[in-house]
Amino acid sequence: MNDTVTKPKTRTKTKVERPRLHKVILLNDDYTPREFVTLVLKAEFRMTADQAYKVMITAHKLGACVVAVFTKDVAETKATRATDAGRAKGYPLLFTTEPEE
Repeated sequence: MNDTVTKPKTRTKTKVERPRLHKVILLNDDYTPREFVTLVLKAEFRMTADQAYKVMITAHKLGACVVAVFTKDVAETKATRATDAGRAKGYPLLFTTEPEE
């Protein structure tokens, strides 16, 4: 007879969770020129002229518009850089971030 005891091998699988996504939101103001807003959208978010114009007009009509969705670090960096571009020119241009639901 065989008196050896075998133990089952157990493996623990680590479940990798996807990072939470954050929305970058453009807030409308009445002072920043439309051309400048589209310029920032094209430069920072790599939009075409048509895409940038549509986002800018949506923010203008509704008060705010989601520009793009990124991981938290990327969203905060892009929002800060875009806001700083407006401040450098003396405009109250504002981009914010919030978690995606």
